[in-house]
Amino acid sequence: MERPYILHMFTPGRQMSPFDINMAADAGYQIVVPYCEVGAESVTGLTQDAIFSRGPKGVQRTGIFIGGRDALLAADMLERAKGAMVKPFVVSLMADPSGAYTTAAAMVACVEAALLKQHRHGLDGQRVLILGGTGPVGRIAGVIAAQAGAAVSLSSRNGIDVAEQAARETGSRFAVTMHGVSGGDRAAVRTSLAAADVVLACAAAGVQVVSAEDLASASSMKVAADVNAVPPEGIAGVGVMDDAKPLAGTAAVGIGALAVGNVKYQTQHRLLVQMREAEKAVTLGFAEAFATARAFLAESSARQ
Repeated sequence: MERPYILHMFTPGRQMSPFDINMAADAGYQIVVPYCEVGAESVTGLTQDAIFSRGPKGVQRTGIFIGGRDALLAADMLERAKGAMVKPFVVSLMADPSGAYTTAAAMVACVEAALLKQHRHGLDGQRVLILGGTGPVGRIAGVIAAQAGAAVSLSSRNGIDVAEQAARETGSRFAVTMHGVSGGDRAAVRTSLAAADVVLACAAAGVQVVSAEDLASASSMKVAADVNAVPPEGIAGVGVMDDAKPLAGTAAVGIGALAVGNVKYQTQHRLLVQMREAEKAVTLGFAEAFATARAFLAESSARQ
């Protein structure tokens, strides 16, 4: 009898995301098992339980997925799981806490594609402002943009101290430089907008971080991207379906939540399929998600 494909899903939270469970099943995993309230200290033991019970052939049909809501903790858990492997008992691993890795990768890849199309350059040297930048999507989007050569500022409605702490600890964890800026009032937001080439809205659903009046300050903005699909728009005038559509009142183009969401979905699906089909174990984090999102967009552009 052929061994089934099994995906073990670890989360520090009380529940594993139904979204991720659905995605795993649709990617071809036949048995999907969630493990909740998993602390970092439990990862080694759980990983070794998963690998030693299947044998060298069975591990090729076994994967581990790490979820949760903390982008930094997920990276640490991924490293612990990788470190728990004992050859030849090595399985594929993937982390995507709250979809933050694939969402951030999709968002930044969409922005990069718009910059290349509209301005013939990518993110290198661009000033990127991330509103709602202390959350998991904002932090990882900042890291990806910084790794691509952008000057990144994380903004927080809770003030500059919170923003600077997030920028410092996230930058230190992933070996990039980011800065914190205050988004605590309209004046602070408008000051940040005036200095930005790219604006990413990563705030909570239903929270508008840039009003129509605020947009008047964004004189240098080239691309505005928003992951908020719940009214009102995170950035006024950016519709959920917009895909590099001119943004009224500015010289920029806007990218909406569903345009980003389509790339995020395709990215997560491809990574899960890659895990399942890999002949040699792979470890997939946000860097691999960004490469996959870029590849999907390049394929889509070639078909047009």
